[in-house]
Amino acid sequence: MSHRVLVVASAEGFIIKGIETKLQGIDLEYRYSSFKMKDLEVSFTKTDLVIVYADDNISTSAEGLLYIKDQCSEKDGYVIVIGTKQEFDIVRKYIPEGFIYKFYERPLEIETLITDVERYMEKGTEENRKKNILIVDDDVTYMSMITEWLKDKYRVYMANSGMQAITWLAKNHADLILLDYEMPITPGPQIFEMIRSDASTADIPVMFLTGKSDKESIMKVLSLKPVGYVLKNVDRKSLRENIASYFAREITNSK
Repeated sequence: MSHRVLVVASAEGFIIKGIETKLQGIDLEYRYSSFKMKDLEVSFTKTDLVIVYADDNISTSAEGLLYIKDQCSEKDGYVIVIGTKQEFDIVRKYIPEGFIYKFYERPLEIETLITDVERYMEKGTEENRKKNILIVDDDVTYMSMITEWLKDKYRVYMANSGMQAITWLAKNHADLILLDYEMPITPGPQIFEMIRSDASTADIPVMFLTGKSDKESIMKVLSLKPVGYVLKNVDRKSLRENIASYFAREITNSK
């Protein structure tokens, strides 16, 4: 089956036509769409990769960018962004970096783009199956470190409070939540209960990643049935093994 690339731009100009010709030359199905919702809703069917061509009008395309983000979240898709650094910064306000495969600064070298698209399609099945992990912790520095540890294998997102986590989960899918125990305003166990009480998030697995090692704290959350309880002094290798083992068990249990 032919792979499909969706190119989204404010207008189908000379550069877009050039990209189209090159994509067809490597036997990829190509479709163009503007940032208008009516165009995107029709064009997004069976899309393997989205190329966003940002220009001076990108700041007026928030609705379209959010739609692209939602579709990528639902279908495990990725986005290539073409534009200036300033335009890229605007795109990142609506499409998190976890969904962005590469950024190309204009003026565009089309041959480089096409080569990278080919490479993406070659490993696309593997890449598109990356799991989404949400880290919930009030320590942003620690979350950033964990993100660095995991980002090569997973799509990693961060929330520094329970409310931010619930808001993110309302619009995005998580395959696993790494949850801190002790946080201001809303502690981890309470956030866990909130997640479990909502039908749309109740089945999302939660693994505690915390500095709380006392028996009382551990027993308090065991009744909620987390999929793991890992202490923050864990090293990179051990954390990755814990997460990989969990997903491996899920695959085995689903057979």
